[in-house]
Amino acid sequence: MRHRAGSTTRHPWGDGSVDRVNGRELQKCAAARARELPASTLEFPFGPDFDVFKVRGKMFMFHAKVEGEPQVILKALPSDSMSLRAAHADITPGYHMNKQHWISLHPGGTLTAEMVDELVTESYRLVVAGLPKGQQPVEPETFGRGQRA
Repeated sequence: MRHRAGSTTRHPWGDGSVDRVNGRELQKCAAARARELPASTLEFPFGPDFDVFKVRGKMFMFHAKVEGEPQVILKALPSDSMSLRAAHADITPGYHMNKQHWISLHPGGTLTAEMVDELVTESYRLVVAGLPKGQQPVEPETFGRGQRA
């Protein structure tokens, strides 16, 4: 995970380690990654309790508290969404969103900071791919594949 100071901390993913994220860390980690992405903006169209991250006016992530639990809601391909939900109890259909195209990340389970970074990047990439070519801040086919922004 890249921090603002430029240092890098490696987070294990799927190896049984205990580097898991709680609710506050989940949203902080996701927001930190979203802020690194080119042309990403933070807005509050649903009020001060919902942090909405957009690229060129299109939402790719938002934070919500559902029944007191902090969640991160992200765009995902339907096939990936199904696979992720099957593999991780802490990934569910997107809260108040199209259940095929959006997922909710819940704290305290198997999610690691690295996995959250990857899911945020993938959500961003999917939204960028839907933008007109002239508005795309990055090449969606290659961005985030093996390198950091």
